[in-house]
Amino acid sequence: MKIVVFSDTHGLVYLAEKALRNIKDVDMVLHAGDLVSDARYLEMLKYKVHNVAGNCDSYELALKDKVLDIEGKKVFLTHGHMYRVKYSYERLLARAKELLANIVIFGHTHIPENIYIDNILFFNPGSITLPKNGGPGTFGILEIIKGNINAYIDTV
Repeated sequence: MKIVVFSDTHGLVYLAEKALRNIKDVDMVLHAGDLVSDARYLEMLKYKVHNVAGNCDSYELALKDKVLDIEGKKVFLTHGHMYRVKYSYERLLARAKELLANIVIFGHTHIPENIYIDNILFFNPGSITLPKNGGPGTFGILEIIKGNINAYIDTV
């Protein structure tokens, strides 16, 4: 299964569209918040999309956290602001452990992250539109094949 991961598109969804046009065989899109309307737009393009609300979204639009079972892996999708990810991953790790998550997908920092903490993949695609460290915008590609997880950060 090939999953494209976005966060913090902030209304410039055309960049996400551009990235998706260049990727073959996309099975699913995960959007980790900011903005829910961008995720809904990608749904209209006929992608299977799961999303959560970020700090710039109204919580009436979407859940702030979501747990998905994808190819036998438990995926915890959140924006991250409720867990104070700009300061540490301690709260996010505690919640991931409570949920028995294999993968945590989050955003909010606008900085890509692809690391394992206590055997849990912490995957932040960064921001395709407003990268914090300058340079090109980033997004993620997550592949789950026969129980193996491969995660990559890519640029537009």
